[in-house]
Amino acid sequence: MLGGALCIWLTFAIYQQVQNQQNLPAAWAHMKEMVLERGWLMLILVMVMMFANWGLEARKWQLLVKPLEEVPFARAFGAILSGVSLSVNTPNRIGEYGGRILYLRNPNKLKAIAATIVGSFSQLMTTIIFGLIGFIYYINQYELTGRNGYFAPQVAEKLLLSILIVICALGLILYFRLRIIVTLVDKIPWLRKIKVFIQIIARYSPKELEKLLLLSAVRYLVFSAQYLILLYALGVSFVWWQGFFMINVIYIVMAVLPTIAIAEIGLRGSVSLHFLGLLSANTAGILAATVAIWLINLVLPAAIGSILLLGVKIFKDK
Repeated sequence: MLGGALCIWLTFAIYQQVQNQQNLPAAWAHMKEMVLERGWLMLILVMVMMFANWGLEARKWQLLVKPLEEVPFARAFGAILSGVSLSVNTPNRIGEYGGRILYLRNPNKLKAIAATIVGSFSQLMTTIIFGLIGFIYYINQYELTGRNGYFAPQVAEKLLLSILIVICALGLILYFRLRIIVTLVDKIPWLRKIKVFIQIIARYSPKELEKLLLLSAVRYLVFSAQYLILLYALGVSFVWWQGFFMINVIYIVMAVLPTIAIAEIGLRGSVSLHFLGLLSANTAGILAATVAIWLINLVLPAAIGSILLLGVKIFKDK
C-alpha cells in the first residue's frame, strides 16, 4: 500500500517538474531534429550506457552492504533505481539513502546508511580528482577563454585551485583512514549513540576501498562519455579531450552547489554553457545535450525506480 502511494506521488512529482523546465521545449526540438538527421544509434548507445552507469553504482552498493547482508545484483540494482526516484525532490539527492535501505532487513537499515555514505564519498573523491585535472587545464587556457569573449581566470580561480588540491589530499587521507571518524564519534559524548551504526565504515580494508574508488572512476568515465557522445550527436564540435576536461569542471561545480536533482537542469544548463561555450558557439546543442543527459541519467531511472517501489514491502518485519 505504502509502496503504491510512493509510486503515484513520485510519478506525479517527476512529471510536474519535467513539465516546468523552461529549456525543455527548445532542447527537445533540437534533439528531434538532430536525431532525425544523424540517426538513433548514438542515442540508443547513451541509453544503454545509462544502465552501465547505474549498474556500476549497484555493484558498489552491493560490495558496501556485504558485511551486513548478501544482496543479489538484481536487487541491488533495483535499490539504486528506487533511491534515484526518492532523491529527485530532496536537496543534494539525500533521498537516495532512504530508497536503498528499503531493500534491506530492518536491523541493517541504519547501518547501511553509513555504508552508502562511503560509496558517495568514493564518488565525490573521483569527481574532485578529475575536476582538479580539468580545472588545471581551464586555468592554463586563459588565452583561449579571452578569444571567446570570457574574462581570463584570475586570482580567485587560482585560489580555488589551491583549495581543491588541499581538499583532494585531505579527502584521500580520510578516505583510506575511515577509522578516524569512528574514533572521533567515540570521543564526543552526544555522538556515541550512533557509533553502533557507523562502525561498519571501519570494516573496509584499503584493498576494498581501492576497488570502490576504481569502480567510481569507471562510472565517472561512463557518464562523461555519455555527455561527450550526446554533444557530438547534437552537433557540438570540439576536440574531445578538451571537452572532457571542461566536463570535469562542470561536474565538480555541480558537486559543490546545493541543488534539488529534479530541478537542477536550469543551473546545469548555465554552468555547461559557460564552460563548454568556451569551446563551441553551438549553444542550442550544448543545452540540448545537457537536457538529454539529465533526462536519460536521472528522469528515466527515477521513473523506473518509482515503478519498482510498487513491489517493495516497506516494513518487512517488526
